[in-house]
Amino acid sequence: MRTRILTGITTTGTPHLGNYVGAIRPAIEASRNDDIDAFFFMADYHALIKCEDPQRLQRSRLQIAATWLAAGLDPQRVTFYRQSDLPEIPQLCWLLTCVTAKGLMNRAHAYKAAVDQNVAENEDPDAGVTMGLFSYPVLMAADILMFNAHRVPVGRDQIQHIEMARDIAQRFSHLYGAGRELFVLPEAQVDESVATLPGLDGRKMSKSYNNTIPLFEGGSRHLRDAIGRIVTDSRLPGEPKDPDNSQLYTIYRAFASESEAAAFRRALEEGMGWGDAKRALFERIEQEIGPMRERYETLMAHPDDIETILQEGARKARAIAGPFLAELRAAVGLESARPAAPVPGAKKKAGKQARFVSFRDDDGRFRFRFLAADGQDLLLSRPYADAQGAGAAIKRLRALDDPAGALRPDGDSYALYLDGEAVARGAGFAEPDARDAALAKLVAELRALAAD
Repeated sequence: MRTRILTGITTTGTPHLGNYVGAIRPAIEASRNDDIDAFFFMADYHALIKCEDPQRLQRSRLQIAATWLAAGLDPQRVTFYRQSDLPEIPQLCWLLTCVTAKGLMNRAHAYKAAVDQNVAENEDPDAGVTMGLFSYPVLMAADILMFNAHRVPVGRDQIQHIEMARDIAQRFSHLYGAGRELFVLPEAQVDESVATLPGLDGRKMSKSYNNTIPLFEGGSRHLRDAIGRIVTDSRLPGEPKDPDNSQLYTIYRAFASESEAAAFRRALEEGMGWGDAKRALFERIEQEIGPMRERYETLMAHPDDIETILQEGARKARAIAGPFLAELRAAVGLESARPAAPVPGAKKKAGKQARFVSFRDDDGRFRFRFLAADGQDLLLSRPYADAQGAGAAIKRLRALDDPAGALRPDGDSYALYLDGEAVARGAGFAEPDARDAALAKLVAELRALAAD
């Protein structure tokens, strides 16, 4: 069973070193696990709550997409999309809004904090509070529930929102599920082992404190300059330093191996000067992110390439979201009495075919995917030592008289068997009906491909 994990990134600023260590790097590492079905999206609807500068928002969307791709996110392995490219998200948000009690929203931390601040300043309690801020947790619930995510990595301050998403999902299913749960109930994933970096002044690195260290923007010079501004104590070269109370050591440890961190710690304790320590920190960070920065700058210079990747991600996401939203619309009574009419003036797409896509994993092994004509990801193979092995499996599958005989349900998914061995699997599904529908679609697509 593959675990579906969903991560959203708000597009309100430029990624910094703390974002990389605390969110980007661990999320990308997790996405390389074959047991993980990862969804990453840029939460640009959420950004509208905080940002009223269109140019800043547009720039941030581009920077964040380029950052994740440069840091190693593989759009072939994950579903990577912009929230605003999925019209199904605001539609689901409205369906959920209609079952969400106002009292539940009154208890949201962000809203309560805004009210408390207004009261402390003798303002009207709701001064400056928009409906976007007030109903933020419902939109977040729509993001999560649309894809039936099993786990959502969050900080402790966001756990309440996951609990609200569960409450809203259960309420919706109670009203419209006819005795069944319509959604997977998500779990908050709080990773205590992920590092939280201090900023220039020792407080948590945050744009709110203006104490960040840039990740890619400004190049290596800006990185060096920012590290040079990290506050240290007044101990002179030759005087022992206290690594446990030095943000230089904390940041260094987040990038170094255990042996490197131990050597840096000893050097501080033996009197390394702060200037030398900052140079060592810069060199260690640059060793990791320098090659990424080159990829980032290439991507930023070719925004059309980023757009192509995001549009492909949106297509993959909508292949899942569209049918599920149709099911939910039918549940609440919004199902159309007749098939949808074609959109006036819309061009009929040239007949796309289902296809096999081969790719190479980061570990050097080879896999293949089978994509439906509409882009839905229906199969992911096991890893093969070489491209020939993956190609042979594709050839075997295409040569089958009837692929239905090699495919069968397997828990919350289905598997492809050749010579008694499972060589590929589908995604995980929240409901048996959804799994069976995808399996039937896979068989039909394989038969159509064979017929051609």
